[in-house]
Amino acid sequence: MTVIAMLSVAPVIEGSMASEVAKAVAALDDFDVSYETNPMGTVIEADDVDTLLEAVAAAHKAVDGDRVSTFLKIDDKRTRTQTAGTKVDRVEEELGREARRER
Repeated sequence: MTVIAMLSVAPVIEGSMASEVAKAVAALDDFDVSYETNPMGTVIEADDVDTLLEAVAAAHKAVDGDRVSTFLKIDDKRTRTQTAGTKVDRVEEELGREARRER
């Protein structure tokens, strides 16, 4: 079983959120998850939903501020194992090219 999630944690503040987002990402290192941060959030992979949710809770709590906004989308594959990379690979197979474009 594989659980894949898209996580975005951010304080509600003026100006750059980078230092606070970095705290959230760093908190994931304490858990048995893999992750990749992109401009819109962090994709996390875990073996089970409990591990994933513990990591997400730590990321949320790591951010300082009077108000913290967290978005979480979970894909819980219960009958087979699939990685985030595999999901992208399948889309690229259908496209016949990489799923990215530089402007």
